Amino acid sequence: MIKKLRVGTLLLPSNVLMAPLAGYTCYPFRMLAYELGAGLCFTEMTSANGLKYQDRANCRLLLTTEKEKIKAVQLLGGVPAIMEHSACSELLKDYHIIDINMGCPVPNVFKSGEGSALMLDFKRAAAIIRSCKKSGKIVTVKCRAGIHKDQRFAAEFARMCEDAGADLITIHGRTRSMMYDGTPWYDEIEQAKAAVSIPVIANGGIFSSHQAIKVMENTGADGIMIARYGLENPFVFQELTGVPCEKSLLQILLEQMHLALTYYDETYTLSYIQKLASYGMKKRPGTKRYKESLHRSGSLEELEDILRKIFSDSQPPQSQS
Repeated sequence: MIKKLRVGTLLLPSNVLMAPLAGYTCYPFRMLAYELGAGLCFTEMTSANGLKYQDRANCRLLLTTEKEKIKAVQLLGGVPAIMEHSACSELLKDYHIIDINMGCPVPNVFKSGEGSALMLDFKRAAAIIRSCKKSGKIVTVKCRAGIHKDQRFAAEFARMCEDAGADLITIHGRTRSMMYDGTPWYDEIEQAKAAVSIPVIANGGIFSSHQAIKVMENTGADGIMIARYGLENPFVFQELTGVPCEKSLLQILLEQMHLALTYYDETYTLSYIQKLASYGMKKRPGTKRYKESLHRSGSLEELEDILRKIFSDSQPPQSQS
């Protein structure tokens, strides 16, 4: 069930993927996920239009080093020519994979004809895939089961993606109208898997390693994509792949803080670690009293102090009962 996965010309070390998550999947977190066994991690959603004008905030999302062996960027855009320009640009020269966002459900993205809105326009979606393929890079697509409960068509959309040249497709089992809540339509993923020959990755509603395996078994998907649960429990990658890990959650958070500070400023590092720690303390008893102090931390020294109080009893996965 857990195995290496071939995507285009690349052989991924595992078929357990980390989803692109705005505000979280920066370079430090991607390196953590890879260390714990993830086969592929994506940048935060990056606007192709922003890259066209070399917007500083968008360009910062592309930070990587040679230590990140497999590099995948997620691009958001709705105009084929602009997507092609970004895919072929010098800004993405170090990236091996371009993932096209055809699943973002938020209103301002949908209204602009990007993200999940592309599922309503097969012709334009296909043109975007073909345009990105001109870069010579591996091209993947992330989409949803459909738009509404009575408007689900993952298999048909997957066939279009394959015909247009996509090398892999990830399907979030919820529809656009469901946003991030409700039980995913996993049967839509199963039908899409049966309809195409390219790898299909299952995504949505996965909050344990057991559930990840169950979703793969039930859908026949070639792999699994972990999203918010990867923030809450980054050890899920290690649990699924068996990669050894001797680090506690506290050690991981402190390493993330120091790595982030190496590449970003203190303001960014504070915000990133506060958000990541908030996820990590979700199911830890007795930590609610620290939440306000965590977000009030005004320096990295204060932040480290509160992290040690919250996670002082954290143990490496092998030591947990």
